[in-house]
Amino acid sequence: MPDTIFRYFPTLSSLQNERISLLQPLYMKWNRMINVISRKDIENFLIHHVLHSLSISKIISFKPGTCILDVGSGGGLPGIPLAILFPDSQFTLLDSIGKKTKVISAIAGELSLDNVRVIRKRVEEEEGKYDFITGRAVTGFEQFVKLTRKNVLPTGNNDLRNGIVYLKGGDITEELTLFRDNAVVWDIKDFFSEPFFETKKIIYLPC
Repeated sequence: MPDTIFRYFPTLSSLQNERISLLQPLYMKWNRMINVISRKDIENFLIHHVLHSLSISKIISFKPGTCILDVGSGGGLPGIPLAILFPDSQFTLLDSIGKKTKVISAIAGELSLDNVRVIRKRVEEEEGKYDFITGRAVTGFEQFVKLTRKNVLPTGNNDLRNGIVYLKGGDITEELTLFRDNAVVWDIKDFFSEPFFETKKIIYLPC
């Protein structure tokens, strides 16, 4: 139920509430045509996908004008929920698979998210510069950093220095070996009480 999300985000505007309430029916409609969310997981969509995406807002509140590149966006996650939450920031959602970018574009359009741009491209080909790069279990963290570090702008105006914000689950100790002196890790269970988040983490690497 959207109420679970609203409980954690009680100060959302009526437009933000409306857009979040529309997410599950929109994704269910599109998922019947183009499978971008596991069908066994669609019933848990709001917790497993939307709330998980919004966990990033617990470590940073993007300031107006911030540019975010969501790499391997898949069905538009975490990019679309974050774009709802931060309407004054600009989100570029990148994926190399055409059917996925089709769904992302359609959902962003139906929600009238003017701060979302969708591009079909491999991240290796993306030359644009952004304040933050986001991703959700796209690949191992070391590989993700290798692919995206080139796209981080050197300066910004947020409370966190520009860098990479990555959602990952399980034991990430080995993945962080090269970055243990710089990366910061948050346990999402400290923000949300649902059992799903017990092993989920947010990794932040300033660049």
